Amino acid sequence: MDTPVAKSPVLLYTEETPNPESLKFVTNRMLFRGTADFRELDAAEEWSPLAKALFSQPYVKGVYVNNNFVTVTKQLNYNWEDIKLLLKDYIKNYVEDGGEIIKEGYTEAMAAIEAEHREATYTGDEAELVQKIKDLIDTYVKPAVEMDGGNIEFKHYENGKVFVVMQGSCSGCPSSTVTLKAGIEGMMQRMIPEVKEVVQEMG
Repeated sequence: MDTPVAKSPVLLYTEETPNPESLKFVTNRMLFRGTADFRELDAAEEWSPLAKALFSQPYVKGVYVNNNFVTVTKQLNYNWEDIKLLLKDYIKNYVEDGGEIIKEGYTEAMAAIEAEHREATYTGDEAELVQKIKDLIDTYVKPAVEMDGGNIEFKHYENGKVFVVMQGSCSGCPSSTVTLKAGIEGMMQRMIPEVKEVVQEMG
């Protein structure tokens, strides 16, 4: 008779983010390779059983999944002291039970929507410039933002302006505007002189 293989326990700890309304729940498991941002129940119902389950709690306002962590943004009228342990246990048990995190096909579906929205196609020098901007975001900005439980995505470039979308804990965070202007914009202007401004779009 085969002996059942003992699963390694799911370890989970929390990390604060710069956004007082968001908390990062970090696990020792890969949950989803990539980024998945859910700000309303409809999208969660379609693509993420985990996010849908979390949205059933009255205090959950947003769910963001990236690699081995889940960032939960709470409703303003709740305190973390009251809900942190509940969420921690809930996510830990969900992962331990092998619950589905993100449905198959999510990445492809998001890429298709993205391509549909990307009306602007860049040519010549501008295409080269846009590639430089994207590389800069991927290399320097994303890793730092991920540490804080969030994400940044390049949307488009127009007349010296770089448009980006903030996700996870960075979405609606009071300090994300400061990060955007003082940190990201300043760095881009130094490294790519053509960039005049970095603007946050609502995702």
